[in-house]
Amino acid sequence: MPTLRAFLAPLGLLCFSSLLVACTTANEPTPAQAPVPSTPVAPAAEVAPTIPAELKEEFIQAQVKQGFTRAEVLAFLDKAKYNQGVIDAMTRPWEAKPWHVYYPIFLTEKRLDAGLAFWKKHEKTIAKAAAKYNVDPQIIVAIIGIETFYGQYTGNYPVIDALYTLGFHYPPRATFFRKEFGELMKLVKEEHLDIDTLKGSYAGAMGYGQFIPSSYRHYAVDFDGSGNRDLLQSPEDAIGSVANYFHEHGWQANAPVALPLANNSKAAPKAKVWAGEKLNYKVADILTPTLALADARDLDVSQKALLIELEQADHSEYWLGLNNFYVITRYNRSPLYSMAVYQFSQQLKEQHASKK
Repeated sequence: MPTLRAFLAPLGLLCFSSLLVACTTANEPTPAQAPVPSTPVAPAAEVAPTIPAELKEEFIQAQVKQGFTRAEVLAFLDKAKYNQGVIDAMTRPWEAKPWHVYYPIFLTEKRLDAGLAFWKKHEKTIAKAAAKYNVDPQIIVAIIGIETFYGQYTGNYPVIDALYTLGFHYPPRATFFRKEFGELMKLVKEEHLDIDTLKGSYAGAMGYGQFIPSSYRHYAVDFDGSGNRDLLQSPEDAIGSVANYFHEHGWQANAPVALPLANNSKAAPKAKVWAGEKLNYKVADILTPTLALADARDLDVSQKALLIELEQADHSEYWLGLNNFYVITRYNRSPLYSMAVYQFSQQLKEQHASKK
């Protein structure tokens, strides 16, 4: 395979941040990916908007085709309430903030300590999941920590209300969330969940790993052998399910995730910064004599890659994202989220190894 040791930045020209040190002054985050305790839930609007009759009927017919009776679907719809707080939360995502504001929310001393404690407590389960699904253990621990602070903050929004509100009253992504609303109906029946007490994020994500209904149905596993796939109360099931999710999306154990670059030019990089599309670039398309790997290493330049831009307070920082970074974005499409997960996983790996 073609490898690369060229395009390396001279030490004197490096201008990028190293792995970020945890910050104990940051508040805990409010997004679905890592909610805060006592997330405020707005009461239902005094006059909830109505669903167009044809849209309601379309949903009913779709669920009937999935095996439900019309009466069951109508009863499910009747349980759901419009929640303006869900719409408000959806319109102010943390991923819209610049990196230098975003990362201190997640990379904290408190979260690192909690992650190391979680890893120690569930060492055997994490090792078992990592081996079975060929996933690095630190990424499992990082995801659960970023998502819910190890099950401490799993969300206070009624899941049925969140998905109903977004599925029928949030046009930008209504089709997606309406499908998830339907998936929730299946999930509740399959896993015998109590819809009246089921809480989650404003986007309808649930449990330790914040799985939306379709992900719960397709990727959750019974890892504790209880006979149930319980992502709400079982950390073992959550650990196995996160590992399975990454395995199914193509994670490669022990492979690099992202590599820092040094930009030796005042001009913007030639390659386009990744914005959620499929991987179109190869490593060779991104690296140039002026946008170089910061650290010398052999690298297959024919592999697919993406360019990451992190906005610091006074400059832009660039990274080369590889397959495993792209896999993290299958969990959450935000490159900021994925970078926070990656950098947190590296902190965990280093500290966990030092305590052995």
